[in-house]
Amino acid sequence: MGHTEADLAQLLHTGPFHLALRTAFAVRGLPLQRVQHHLAHRGVKVGVTSLSYWQQGARRPQRPESMKAVRALEEVLQLPGNSLIRLLTEDRAARGEVERPAARSYRSLVEASGAVEELLAGLESPVDGGLHTVGHHERVRIGAGRELVGRDSQHVVRAHRDGIDRYLAIHHGDPGCDPSRVVVRATENCRTGRVRWHAETGVLVAELLFDARLRAGETYLFGYGFEDGTGGPSGEYVRGFSFAGGQYVLQVRFDEAALPVRCRRFAQVSAGAPRGGRSDLTLSGRHGTVHLVEQGVRPGILGIDWDWA
Repeated sequence: MGHTEADLAQLLHTGPFHLALRTAFAVRGLPLQRVQHHLAHRGVKVGVTSLSYWQQGARRPQRPESMKAVRALEEVLQLPGNSLIRLLTEDRAARGEVERPAARSYRSLVEASGAVEELLAGLESPVDGGLHTVGHHERVRIGAGRELVGRDSQHVVRAHRDGIDRYLAIHHGDPGCDPSRVVVRATENCRTGRVRWHAETGVLVAELLFDARLRAGETYLFGYGFEDGTGGPSGEYVRGFSFAGGQYVLQVRFDEAALPVRCRRFAQVSAGAPRGGRSDLTLSGRHGTVHLVEQGVRPGILGIDWDWA
């Protein structure tokens, strides 16, 4: 999706610096080599790699010559004076979070859990939905700005009573997520029903209506997804299971412009418990993907976390 002048104006106001810079490059239609050329004309030497790191949020301009380059960038990109410099200064307070996103705290998970219960109650959902998961393959996409861009699921379920005709999918965005801007996609054998969210915790619940009403024992395959991209830098993807189930596959794909330095799988008995079952995962493929496979899911939490530096 193309960026507009309005997007750029908004990001110059709100930040963060790296997203504002990347959007400015896109809106002005300037490749990094051209930007470097324009800066050189102004007597400012900066490498294409540095520019790339700055727009990804992987590095931040700090040294005097880098700050001089940022002021020159404001000219080259025809931005208001001090607009990028101001964002750098304001971002500094949150710098620790930008460089290494913290794992969600126990408190935030408990608050999110309370929000989920409230939303499910509002949709008159039975605790288990009348469904048992036979298999679930989830693909998570992390963008060039280190944000959770979206995720897609292919889900196979078995009804354990008659008359089941829907599934409630839960999305918990990263800190800063705006669930009102998250898009729900029903991709296969279902359609989107009611959608409810809780702004403070970044939790969204979507009702997916099946194309058929299931009898006890029948299986059903359906696909759905969430397009997010509204949260801050992501450091993990976590999936909670209230009940035992079948096979779960989690695949995380990173944008080739922002690859983590280390990825690990983990398991937890509950949100407050220590993370165990840790093992390193190796990035594979051009985009950099990692995955975990759990043959028989037990109640608890499974996930993958990663380090950016």
